[in-house]
Amino acid sequence: MKLLPLLPPLPRLPGPRMSSALLGATALELAVLVGHLVAYPFGLTPERRPPHPRPTRPANSGARGQDGGEAAPHPPTALPLAADDAPPVVLLHGFIDNRSAFVVLRRALTRHGHRHLESLNYSPLTRDIRSAAELLGLHVEEICARTGHRRVDIVGHSLGGLIARYYVQRLGGDRRVRTLVTLGTPHGGTAVAPGAGIHPIVRQMRGGSSVIEELRTPAPGCRTRFVSFWSELDQVMVPVETACVDHPDLDAVNVRVTGIGHLALPVHPTVAAAIREALDAPEAGEDTATATGSATGATSAA
Repeated sequence: MKLLPLLPPLPRLPGPRMSSALLGATALELAVLVGHLVAYPFGLTPERRPPHPRPTRPANSGARGQDGGEAAPHPPTALPLAADDAPPVVLLHGFIDNRSAFVVLRRALTRHGHRHLESLNYSPLTRDIRSAAELLGLHVEEICARTGHRRVDIVGHSLGGLIARYYVQRLGGDRRVRTLVTLGTPHGGTAVAPGAGIHPIVRQMRGGSSVIEELRTPAPGCRTRFVSFWSELDQVMVPVETACVDHPDLDAVNVRVTGIGHLALPVHPTVAAAIREALDAPEAGEDTATATGSATGATSAA
């Protein structure tokens, strides 16, 4: 899959300057953490869903049922689609988090014409990535039925990206998901996972877990395109390249981000711009490079 050109690759920084970059990224992480703690309570409640549109009844329709009462209403219908209407974008947060993590990204996408944005919360008590992926599938089906779209795009941060990938790759979600964007997701498993001995879903994010091994199995014909953002200063992904999608059957582009850490990925403006570009890229089949087969590429941002 080809993306429109992102920012030009930045040269690797020498040792002393890299220390300065790490200090700057750490300071930014702390600032993002403080802001996120302030916003966190506002994301605890589920997002309000727009009601199903109800068909307009003709002025002379005083139809009555056989028992004399008012006839049963027509079943809800999906919203009509505009010719240039983009697929809904589903935002899926990371471990012990909620939809408030995407406040900045959501505003950025809305300003650039994305009309259908859905932020999903899953419980911090969720114990299994497979179960969370099944629940995601139910949400996606409901969104498609409500909006009238056949497919959606998903942006997942950290664990959210892994849940979405499992849904796409192992539960047939590729028929519903056009593009999956992941931000700091441990596709290959991470060696640093706080509380790994306590929470079972965190243990599943470690390298060599049964879930990670399942994602290494063949996935021929997968129709979803992947765009994974990974940061060289991400202290949660060990090694940092574990946040890259490395699978011969998947159409994937890995985007290297410089100068920011794990928490800043969903809120950094340059990353948001690159996400918009990924979501606006043409579907497979419109680009000859992706129509002829899968490919794993790399580029750079931030």
